Amino acid sequence: MNFRSNLRNEPIALQLAPMIDVILFLLTFFLLTWNIARYETELDVRVPTAKKGEAPKRLPGEIVLNVKQDGRVILNRRQVEGEELLGILKQIVGQFPDQAVILRADENAEYKYVIAVLDICRAADIWNIAFSTAPTETATP
Repeated sequence: MNFRSNLRNEPIALQLAPMIDVILFLLTFFLLTWNIARYETELDVRVPTAKKGEAPKRLPGEIVLNVKQDGRVILNRRQVEGEELLGILKQIVGQFPDQAVILRADENAEYKYVIAVLDICRAADIWNIAFSTAPTETATP
């Protein structure tokens, strides 16, 4: 008895609808995360330039602290005071002990404001701190 003679062999077709769904989902995810990461840095904070600086590789989960010219500290597009910043940083360090912090201070900010933020980071037991600078403008002939 031959049972296979009644079976039809249909060609395997490529299913485009699920593939398009996955691609659109990934596109949406990347656009949303890019948009959120873009607003971490305050645009009106002008950081000083450095001749020997180089662009670091950004790690996921870095905290960006912006120190404005008048001493205000901005974290995640929200102004925070010293005690509130200390509490937030302590909570983060409790979960992630090697948390990285990027300090973006305005070039015209007074030194005492930067030291105050560094003291808060030290009180929260953060040791991985990087200072953000802008690349120098090179004149092209």
